[in-house]
Amino acid sequence: MKALSKSVAGPGLTLSDRAIPTLGENDVLIAPTYAGICGTDHHIYEWDEWSAQTVPIGIAVGHEFVGHVAAVGAAVTGFRVGQRVCGEGHIGCGLCRECQNERSHFCAKVQVIGVNLDGCFAQYIRLPERNVWPIDDRIPDVIAAVMDPIGNAVHTVSAAQVQGAHVLITGAGVIGLIATGVAVAYGARSVTVVDLEVGHLEQATAMGASAVVDAREPDWMETVKRHSGGEGPDVLIEMSGAASAITKGLALVRHGGTAALLGIPAQPLTLDLASLVIFKGLQVIGITGREVYKTWRQAEELLVSGQLRLDAIDFKILPMVDFERAFDHASTARSTKVLLTVGLENS
Repeated sequence: MKALSKSVAGPGLTLSDRAIPTLGENDVLIAPTYAGICGTDHHIYEWDEWSAQTVPIGIAVGHEFVGHVAAVGAAVTGFRVGQRVCGEGHIGCGLCRECQNERSHFCAKVQVIGVNLDGCFAQYIRLPERNVWPIDDRIPDVIAAVMDPIGNAVHTVSAAQVQGAHVLITGAGVIGLIATGVAVAYGARSVTVVDLEVGHLEQATAMGASAVVDAREPDWMETVKRHSGGEGPDVLIEMSGAASAITKGLALVRHGGTAALLGIPAQPLTLDLASLVIFKGLQVIGITGREVYKTWRQAEELLVSGQLRLDAIDFKILPMVDFERAFDHASTARSTKVLLTVGLENS
């Protein structure tokens, strides 16, 4: 099969021939059709410090996908060949307390496809049956391919409990835009979105934001307060990972409010915890992955019911052989979701 791999300890990826994965009795072999490029893939592509310390050389990358079941192990009973599926990329040990409580994203031994294990930028990927998720017929392929980041957004907004709250979302990349739609669907009183790009803010408005604020404006924090009842937002949903957005977002949240943080800073941050968090009595929630499988069920319900629509998000689809152009486009257009076509006919 063809796969997009990290073949050397340096920038870039290599499209090369690899053996098709062999199946254990509880495994499912999936042939991806579309696979999404995300921020983690960029870190690996650029080979930053985190990647060099984390990712084994030779691994096939990628973790967002939709595809069809190509084969099943002898003990697999829940899936059939030809069935349309995607997968939860965090593979827990299955034995610890967190895995047994459907919290495998917190498993201390968790492994992630495309990071620690071979991923989905390949003509075939192997997953344990427990990590395979069937796709509802009413969800189109392009949306099914990004169930992973949709789940990130749903998990973040759900954890923050936004119903009836004034919500501030910092960062209107793809996940921030999805989070905007989720917050509206979950009954936020207002949703204010802050970003540096006018085009991203226009997309946020289309996703249902009640106000958008350009972070280049010198008085943008006061503008956020005005749109949040005067006191500041009840909830911060941080999607950018930018140091200034994190510190200023925490400063804006009213006393007794909540901050749910998904964006990952490029460098360690120094924060005034006393004034930003402790004396304000903030609840700060670190978000990783999705709640397995609560988040998947929530995301599916939002999509199938029509409460969450992704019409405002631009999708760009390129063949896997054109991966360099795809990565270049994804790095310069944060609010565009770039998908690779991975099937045999596109190799």
